Amino acid sequence: MKKILQTNLSSEASSVEEARIKAAYAKRNDKGYQYSFFNPGQLFMIQERERKVLQLLKIYGSADLMEKKILEVGCGTGDWLRDFIKWGATPDNLTGIDLLDYPVSEARQRCPPAVTIQSGSATELTFPNASFDIVLQSTVFTSVLDNAVKHRIASELLRVLKTKGLILWYDYHVDNPWNPDVRGIKKREIHRLFPGCTIDLRRITLAPPIVRQVAPFSWLVAYLLERISVLCTHYVGIIQKAG
Repeated sequence: MKKILQTNLSSEASSVEEARIKAAYAKRNDKGYQYSFFNPGQLFMIQERERKVLQLLKIYGSADLMEKKILEVGCGTGDWLRDFIKWGATPDNLTGIDLLDYPVSEARQRCPPAVTIQSGSATELTFPNASFDIVLQSTVFTSVLDNAVKHRIASELLRVLKTKGLILWYDYHVDNPWNPDVRGIKKREIHRLFPGCTIDLRRITLAPPIVRQVAPFSWLVAYLLERISVLCTHYVGIIQKAG
């Protein structure tokens, strides 16, 4: 009875948090030049992130992506899914899931038909245990403010991950003073969410307000500033199950 009650309370918390997230994203205006590849600052951030991600995948023995089963939780419009194809992944092996319906629709239009893209909650993934070699989360956990929901998502990511698989992590570790609907997630909290796991995190991404000012004039200066870790706002990293 106690377990059933806890499950019901957890489901209710998830529903409340998901409704809050949907409302927050409905207010956002992420389109336009700021997030365009033609914006030098945005392009700098994306290319620097790509280099670091590819380095990590190579270090952890996943440079050959052709046979890897890959899941992105919070896939949005599918940018990362298309990146994985560019890096050598097979579209048939790619799956994306997002809480919001409108980016899912856009992702289906942009990605090859063989990519599986669906709406759904990260707190209740519909996939069997140990289904994926790589599970990606990019800026999902900072959008979740409820700690119990964070733990439930983390548990689901580990559940669907194969024993020797990788969770690829990319997310803020600082708060955004202009956006109260997100909260930075520190290294200590990541370790609490994934107890007993091997976790390798590296600071990355020059603070967006800085890079958007600097990159249009000098990529060299932007590159040098990003070497100063205190100016970087994200972690990129790998999480592996114990053993």
